[in-house]
Amino acid sequence: MRDQAESLRLRLKKLQEKTETKAIAVISGKGGVGKSNFSLNFALTLSKQGRNVLLFDMDIGMGNIDILLGQSSSYSIIDMFRTNVTIHDIIKKGPENLSFIAGGTGLTEIFNMDKEKVQYFIEQLQLVSQSYDYIIFDMGAGISEDRLQLLMAVDEIFIITTPEPTAITDAYATMKYIHLLEKNIPFYLLVNRTHSEKEGNETLSRLKNAAKKFLGKDVKILGVLPEDRAVSTAVIRQIPFVLFDPTAKASKAMLQVVERYITNQVDAEWKERSFNFFTKLRQYFLER
Repeated sequence: MRDQAESLRLRLKKLQEKTETKAIAVISGKGGVGKSNFSLNFALTLSKQGRNVLLFDMDIGMGNIDILLGQSSSYSIIDMFRTNVTIHDIIKKGPENLSFIAGGTGLTEIFNMDKEKVQYFIEQLQLVSQSYDYIIFDMGAGISEDRLQLLMAVDEIFIITTPEPTAITDAYATMKYIHLLEKNIPFYLLVNRTHSEKEGNETLSRLKNAAKKFLGKDVKILGVLPEDRAVSTAVIRQIPFVLFDPTAKASKAMLQVVERYITNQVDAEWKERSFNFFTKLRQYFLER
């Protein structure tokens, strides 16, 4: 056991060196805006572009990424904490070479991550991090203390909203809350389920201008996804919409979003932060 522990420490020490893995959290101010569907189809489109992606369903006990994929998972993140299975045991392969970790369903009790669970989570995640270009955390609704620690450690935060006034208000409130705690994390905005490009762009402008005026924060634009019947049909059939119908309006728009995101990456700016992800995780979770 001592030799195994020492071996693990040596492997982790090597992994503490600067990597090019980017950690992204996807959030929304309110439920029902299509956040998980965005996370899945964004991750799949990145994979189709040749990137290695790990999609992590962080809605623990109420996850739906595997449901949207039409797959059943033998293990979820809950099993990693309850039975100490390794992260390799819970990673499952999806279409387009996408790796994903299910959040699990049917959790009957409140799930809390104590210090021991957090340490194990960080060590396991770090062991696989170099295999991926992107680790995308699809966050659950609301901001608990555990979720907040993770949000403050990631390299970027994607905020998903719709043109509905309540969704816009909640998206701004979420940005404000996180910004007051950690000012340096880049925010990316996406408006989902728009009835026109004009409506989507107006929503983006409202949120971007509000963040600049009241928070002094420059928010980056991911783009707009249209309301599309193909999306709801794909959800019912449990097939990601970019695979169900690549020619659908939403699928074409998603490809544009991903291409814009990849093209506009300021690598030098990001690389100054990216290697701090695990350091920041430990700081926020274990040294608080």
